[in-house]
Amino acid sequence: MAEAMSTAPEGETRAQAYQRLAREIASVTAGETSATARYATAACLLAHAFAPRFFWTGFYVVDPHKPRELVVGPYQGTLGCLRIPFGKGVCGAAAASGETLIVADVEAFPGHIACDSRSRSEIVVPVFAPDGSLAAVLDVDSTEVNAFDDVDRAGLEAICGALLS
Repeated sequence: MAEAMSTAPEGETRAQAYQRLAREIASVTAGETSATARYATAACLLAHAFAPRFFWTGFYVVDPHKPRELVVGPYQGTLGCLRIPFGKGVCGAAAASGETLIVADVEAFPGHIACDSRSRSEIVVPVFAPDGSLAAVLDVDSTEVNAFDDVDRAGLEAICGALLS
């Protein structure tokens, strides 16, 4: 059964919002065996909580048939790229390195893939399976330059860390 999305209490900081969202995502997805359902829930709650700063919020999943490619998964936003090879663009670079990438200005990132030309900055967070292999990446784009920082990194990494547990 779907629950209503909570609203931010007055004066809530971004760090507190991430903590609240982590609890909500964990609550809604508890016992859910489908990664697709967990990713869809996280994308929805994050996109709504941080709109309009989060212009595109979603997951690119490692393709089991092409394990060096990401394929678009659940997301909120405009049309996403369908496939991204490891090492290409911000998502592919994060997939290849296994590390979170914050790009203040996507136009300055070598090899940036413009799925939507309105995107100006981006954060990509790896999502690991329980066995430690890469399962997906969470991609968040903003129409603002320099929209993401270490608060976003910490909050999104905590949420992604709990998605497959």
